[in-house]
Amino acid sequence: MQISRLFEIVYIMLEKEKVTARELAERFEVTSRTIYRDVENLSAAGIPVYMTKGRNGGLSLLPEFVLDKTVLTQRERDEILSALAGLSATGRDEADGALSKLASLFGD
Repeated sequence: MQISRLFEIVYIMLEKEKVTARELAERFEVTSRTIYRDVENLSAAGIPVYMTKGRNGGLSLLPEFVLDKTVLTQRERDEILSALAGLSATGRDEADGALSKLASLFGD
């Protein structure tokens, strides 16, 4: 699911200084083009993702970026967690990871 993938992409970029579109595409079993569309969606949502071209290029978040849970209302956080819990109940393993990470991040 795209929403889960977007959250996981942000989480990966918070952990790693730089990641390539190819690495993310392989991780999520999608095309690099899909990852670039995801990056566009993240940028449109205000997540400061930038791309560096060339041999040592990749996708990064601005160093000062911090994911602040106050960006979302409590209701929005609850709805996101509820949606991921529903996906998790259908046996989608990737939803389990995203659910765990977001629940921890949200302090729920």
